Amino acid sequence: SSGINADWPLRPGAINELETMKKALALLEDGTDIRKGKWLNKEIDALNKHLLLTSKPVIYLINMGEKEYIKKKSKWLLKIKQYLDEVDPGAAMIPFSGALEQRLLDEPDNAKTFLEENKTTSNLTKIIVTGFKALGLQYFFTVGTDEVRAWTIPKHTKAPQAAGKIHSDMERGFIKAEVYKYDDIKELKSEGAVKAGGKYRMEGKNYEILDGDIINIKFNVTDEKKK
Repeated sequence: SSGINADWPLRPGAINELETMKKALALLEDGTDIRKGKWLNKEIDALNKHLLLTSKPVIYLINMGEKEYIKKKSKWLLKIKQYLDEVDPGAAMIPFSGALEQRLLDEPDNAKTFLEENKTTSNLTKIIVTGFKALGLQYFFTVGTDEVRAWTIPKHTKAPQAAGKIHSDMERGFIKAEVYKYDDIKELKSEGAVKAGGKYRMEGKNYEILDGDIINIKFNVTDEKKK
């Protein structure tokens, strides 16, 4: 006997999980990474329980010597790019120099001068931004009188769920979000000017937070959660 009682109720989502894993197995047996399959949201939920290695996004970082990176010349870069185009078409490939990045960290006072003299740049920011995009993540900001906070959320997160990252009460009692863009306040210099320029918006529960949004949450909660 297998010890399984056919009359036992299946846990919620068990059938979906089983069918999803069968689909995943078929891909792997075909030599295809899980991340390259086409998945429904419910299938993604099932896959996320198992943290499969080939389901994770991939960025290829090509570590170069400092001199090669500054000169932007390497006999290997083109060959690596051609190989990746064959085995993983469309994948992100970022050349960088670990030696250069370490120099910039060790000599912060001279970093700007060194980059200008050698007509080069750090690729660390590009690596971080590309990594965020690959993971489907983005930032939104909250601004107080004495601090600015950045919050990390998945893309397509709606305003109430974004508010919940700050505090669960904000999600539970969400009323609206006051929203404006970082680029707008950078250009116009003040929140008052943003409002005067018509760039300050009121958004409801169905608003999807966009990367770089600055938001102020309006909410109201009672002592007891509504049943």
